[in-house]
Formats: sequence, structure tokens, C-alpha cells
Amino acid sequence: MARRTRSVNLPRWPGAAVVAVLLLLTLGTLAAVLWRADSFSGLGRADWAAVRFTVIQAFVSALLSVGFAIPVARALSRRRFIGRGLLITLLGAPFILPVIVAVFGLLAVFGRNGLLNEALQWLGVSKVSIYGFSGVVLAHVFFNLPLAVRMILQGWLAIPAERFRLAASLGAPVGVLLERPMLRAVLPGAFLSIFLICLTSFAVALTLGGGPKATTVELAIYQAVRLDFALDRAALLAAVQFGLTIVAATVSLWIALPEGFGSGLDREITRWDGQKTWQKVVDFGFITLAALFLILPLMMVILRGVAGLSDPPSSIWPAIGRSLAVALTSTALCLFASLVLALRGGRAINVASALPLAASSLVVGTGLFVLVQPWMNPAKAALPVTVVMNALMALPFALRVIEPAVNKAEADYARLSDMLGLKGWARVRIVILPRIRRPLGFGAGLAAALSMGDLGVIALFATEKQQTLPLLMYQLLGSYRNDAAAGAALVLLGLSLALFWLFDRGGRVDVDA
Repeated sequence: MARRTRSVNLPRWPGAAVVAVLLLLTLGTLAAVLWRADSFSGLGRADWAAVRFTVIQAFVSALLSVGFAIPVARALSRRRFIGRGLLITLLGAPFILPVIVAVFGLLAVFGRNGLLNEALQWLGVSKVSIYGFSGVVLAHVFFNLPLAVRMILQGWLAIPAERFRLAASLGAPVGVLLERPMLRAVLPGAFLSIFLICLTSFAVALTLGGGPKATTVELAIYQAVRLDFALDRAALLAAVQFGLTIVAATVSLWIALPEGFGSGLDREITRWDGQKTWQKVVDFGFITLAALFLILPLMMVILRGVAGLSDPPSSIWPAIGRSLAVALTSTALCLFASLVLALRGGRAINVASALPLAASSLVVGTGLFVLVQPWMNPAKAALPVTVVMNALMALPFALRVIEPAVNKAEADYARLSDMLGLKGWARVRIVILPRIRRPLGFGAGLAAALSMGDLGVIALFATEKQQTLPLLMYQLLGSYRNDAAAGAALVLLGLSLALFWLFDRGGRVDVDA
């Protein structure tokens, strides 16, 4: 990594500034919460039960998400069919959905009175419950399976077409020579990302978990802050969460291997393997099952939302404007920071960039509240703080998509760039940026959509005059205006998908070819 930085010859201060901001917003806010804590009485039995539940459900959720994603991504990489581009776009929908909206969709399918239990009752089989461990894991797989598919699919598409042609001409096994090395390089990052997402689960545990046997650390922090105002216990739980994440990040960096396929001529990838009839049937079977699992809950959300569009509240238009402004600004910040860190590279940068996943959004929000309160009314800083927080939380995902592409571009074209005397920002603009357009667009789509659906710090800081669309929907639900909330959810879903599609379009060019 250090050799690549010297070769590009960029100044060090942009990367150092971004890392300093990351440390301030994560460890600094944690320190602020610790400073407000009066005493440390230690964690109780229920807190340790929450830690165990968090680790187990995160491990099982990540394992199932990545395990199911491998055959689905492989099928999408070697099949062409009508609607494939639309399906790949929709694969991003569950991950970018506002959690509470997606849970409504899952309940409509898997809930006590959902489609699945109605079918089981018709067959004379006992109903199943979505609440507890199984429900939390099911919801996490629903949210993260599409992310795993897209990350693994990017790995498959990064294999040059010439390698498949050479393997076909030699009659060599594609799985051993190309697919296994690619999976060995991609899977640790995908598993870690999903494991970390599930470690910080809050809304899913709040709606489908809860109780002594199904409480995550995030939910325990929320209960300690909002119900008991026990900042000392919340700080200890946050410290445990930091420790879990650092261990997971260290293990991932230790087992991750770089890609070694070299450069190609950017030709369309043609697959000569997997063309037997039974292989086509298996591939389309996986694609169909994944599509039904992901799209059916979304369809239920849309059906409920259409009925609520007839009577939108007057406050919905200002809320839409604020949400769009927050999302676009936070996306620009996230992309700038991700690109700077990806160009700088190194294990220390990777560890620092994982801190936002380790940081509980509730603890970070509480820490910012503590820091801001002595100087100004926290409500006045609601939107700027939300912009920074959304960029912070999206940065780990964007960086893990952009950094491998930057590494590959440098590995393939560093010598040629040196021969031409291209260094510094001119080298970034001429050599690197054109070759990372696809992951850059995907990262921007993720950041924009996640920001549109965020209901974190804005709920802690904002007043009614600063409502974003997710906050408005949450308040409509709280006042039992379910039809209006469903309509707002549908608008939010449409805007999130539209932003994701606009940014991701450049990245889908090769996929749709």
C-alpha cells in the first residue's frame, strides 16, 4: 500500500484529515458519553445475554446471506435474460429500504396473518412465528442478501473476459482457476460488512426481537439511554461493541487476499462453462427463489402504499426537500472521503474506516448531543449533524466497493503511468477515475439511498420544523395515521430507488451489456 501511495504521489493531509474526523466522530463521541457517565457498575446478566445474542444472530445472518448469495451471483454472472438489468437494480432495494417499512412488508408475507401462514393454515400445518431469533435472522438476510449478491457479482465481473476465453480454449476448470480465487478475495469483505451491519442492528431487533432472549447490544443501549438514562451502562455496551468490531475487522484483514487476475481489454464477458441443461435449470431456480424472497415483501409495501397516496399530509413536500438536500450533500461528502481513503490505502486506514460500523448511531448521536448542547440549541444543528452522520455511516460500504477498484487500477496501470510521468491528481483524474466508474456509481447509490431512509440522529435532534421524510413517516405511525404513513413510505421508497438508480446507472453499463 505504501508503495502505491508514493507512486501516485498525493499529499498526505487529505487522508489524515478524513481519519481525524472519523476518530472524532466515533471514539470522540464515545469519550463524551463516558465523560457524562457518573459511575461504572458493570454489565448485568441481561447485558451479557444481549452481547451473546448479538454475536450469534450476526454470525448466522452473515453466513446465510453470503452462503445464499454465492449461487445467485454466479447464476446472474453467466445468464442473460429479459429483465436481468431490472432484477439487478431491484436487488439493491431491500438494503436501501427504511427498516420499518421493510419490516411491514415481511410481516405481510411471514407474519401471523401473512401469506405464508395463510398457506400453512390451508394445508393444515401449524402457523410459524416471525418474532424472536428466527425473525431477526430472516429480516437481516432479507436486507443483506442483495448486498452480498452485488458485492460478489462485482467480483465475478472483475475477472477479465480473456481469462474465461483462455480457460475454455484449454478445457480448464473455471471454478478452480478463476472462481475460487475470486471468492476467496471477495467473501471475507462481504461477510465482514454484513456481520458488522447485523452487530449494530436496532430497528429490526426493536420490531421483531426484544425481550430478554432477543435483545441486541444496540437495543440494550437504546433502553439504557432512553428508558433508564444510564449513560455508564450505555458506554460500557458501546465499548463492547467497539471491541467486537475491531476483532472482526482484524480477522478479515488477516484472511483477505488480493485479486490476481491482471488487466484485460474491457471486453464483454462470455461464459463457456455452465451451459448444460441441468445447470441452466439450477441457475434459474436460484434466481427465481431469490427474486420471490426479495420482491414479494416489496410488492406488499407498494400495495399498501398506493391506498395511502390519496391523502398526503401538507408537510410531506418540505420533508421531501429536506431529505433530498441531506441525501445529496452526505453522498458528496461520503464519496470524497472514501476516494481519499482508498487512494491512501493501508491496513490502518481500513481499521479506521471500520469504526463507523462499530460505533452505535445512538451513542454517536448522544455524544454529539453532549458536545453541542453547551454551545447551542441542538435542534439548530439537526440537519448539518444528520448530513455528517449519514456520510459517516455510509463510508465503510462505499470504501469497500471503491478501494478494490483503485487497487486494481494502480496494479494494472502504475508502470505505464510512471513511464508517462503521470502523478498526483492528474493521474487520479486520467488513469484511476475512468476505471472505477462502476464501483464509484454503486457506492454513491448506496450512500444516497441509505441517507434518504435514515431515521437515526434526526429523531434525536430535530423538531417538527426540521422533519425529513423518514421522521414524518415515523410520526404518522406514532399518531396511528397508518394509511398516510403507508403513502409516505411509498414516496420514500420511490425516491430512494430513484437516487440509487441514477448513481448506479454508470456502474450497470457492463452488467446490462
